[in-house]
Amino acid sequence: MSGFADLLAAEIRRERAGLLRAALLAAAVAAATAMLLGLSGWFITAAGAAGLAGAAAGFNYLLPSATIRLLAIVRTGARYGERLAGHAAAFAVLAQVRPALYRAIAGSPPAAALALTSGEASARLVQDVGAIEMAIARRPARAGAAAAIAAGGLLILSVRPVAALLFLLLAGMAVGLTGWSCRRLDEAGQEVQRRQGALRELLGLQLAAAPELRCYRMEDAAIARIAAADAALADARRRQAAAGGAIEAIGALATGAAAVGVFLLAMPAGTALAALGALTAAAAMDGIMPALRERAARSATREAAARLGALFMPDPPPFPKPRSAALTLPGVGTLVPAGARIAITGATGTGKTSLVEAMIGLRHHDAPGIRLGDMPLAALPAATLRAIFAWAPQDAQLLAGTVRDNLLLADPDAAERALWDALDAACLAGVVRALPHGLDSWIGENGEQLSGGERRRLSLARAYLSRAPWLLLDEPTEALDAPTERAVVERLTQRLARTGQGLIAVTHRDAVAVLCTVHVSPATCRAIDPGTPHRAVRVLAPVD
Repeated sequence: MSGFADLLAAEIRRERAGLLRAALLAAAVAAATAMLLGLSGWFITAAGAAGLAGAAAGFNYLLPSATIRLLAIVRTGARYGERLAGHAAAFAVLAQVRPALYRAIAGSPPAAALALTSGEASARLVQDVGAIEMAIARRPARAGAAAAIAAGGLLILSVRPVAALLFLLLAGMAVGLTGWSCRRLDEAGQEVQRRQGALRELLGLQLAAAPELRCYRMEDAAIARIAAADAALADARRRQAAAGGAIEAIGALATGAAAVGVFLLAMPAGTALAALGALTAAAAMDGIMPALRERAARSATREAAARLGALFMPDPPPFPKPRSAALTLPGVGTLVPAGARIAITGATGTGKTSLVEAMIGLRHHDAPGIRLGDMPLAALPAATLRAIFAWAPQDAQLLAGTVRDNLLLADPDAAERALWDALDAACLAGVVRALPHGLDSWIGENGEQLSGGERRRLSLARAYLSRAPWLLLDEPTEALDAPTERAVVERLTQRLARTGQGLIAVTHRDAVAVLCTVHVSPATCRAIDPGTPHRAVRVLAPVD
């Protein structure tokens, strides 16, 4: 079983009490429905016959009418309870599954994470999870179908055994034909699930690129691609609807055949009992239909489970952690975080960002000669690297949430004072205080309510909140004006002295470079004295 299948099975077992309660209530609904309709048919027919015969005065209508009312109340109450219990169990299962899916996406290897677009991730977390949720909520339908067959069969058996035999035969045929029809439905259901995901992914990509598409007048081409994906989805849905319609037709024909057949076979027992048998057969057949629909939806459920299962990766084997956070660079030596300030410099395109992404575990890189503690950097798992390096990327991604939401990514337990200290160190505290709700101000999708420089400084403040021994900053002062840059660098210097963290900065800016006593290039490196012009002389490692 996949990791997702194991998780889902475990959570369903945890909610088995709620699902069992829902199944029992579904069975009560089906049995009460069959008996209610059958008894109503008998009562109306028998009362009519008594009236025509002039024996209405001696007809006992109190007990049947009271029983009909009771069955109606039981049916209504059980239906409400079944829906409540079934959906509560489904919600409880998904409440555990959704966070696990988020963790699986966030913790997946870089190649897998980068291959998953936001649209595809949304499709899996919304559409596929929704399919699983509905599958769990529909499970009680199986118990309802069993109860409908049992209750209907026993009631018809009390009228005439041969009629009960016909009913059971038709019920078996309906179930068997549905299974045969589902072979056609399976492929269409899986295709619909895949096409829906593809359309969501395409929409996400095109919406993200909307400004560029408008700028270069490519809206028509984008609309054509979306229309083609939508047409493919519509075609798959038509085939699914055709197969689903066949299943509905099987149910309708079985219901009609059962009602007519049972009525004819039960006529020797009297018209009233024949009416009881016919309506009981119709109600029982109708009680089977939710289970047939649940069976028809299993193909889409399996496809959804497979797509979600692909997000789960096997747990990596345990790996020893480095004994220290000391960083060893070829040609430089070993540097402990306290007091170490390293600038990664060089021409554009030489692999500076690739190198820091390797340090944080976002990119595979052999990095020969670079060690962390007593272990090669390339051998350490991403979780270890991310505990060692606090990263502020060049193109920071922000949550569609509040300032507080974005800061707490680095330290979920950070106190409010720590949040303001980090913002102050990034020269952003004044900006945040001026927002309508301070830390709880909404900053929009990817921080669109903030300027480019403010987004960069919010990312910097987030890195400051981390307790990692090394700060790993990619162009931390890019897009800042000179006074703001000087203030950010000054406060960064103060922070390094106070916290004892080490600094690794990718930069083209002299204001940041002069802080650093070691300059490193993806092609060369050497240690220099503060203020000495950078001149790289030693090979470090090829990056790309």
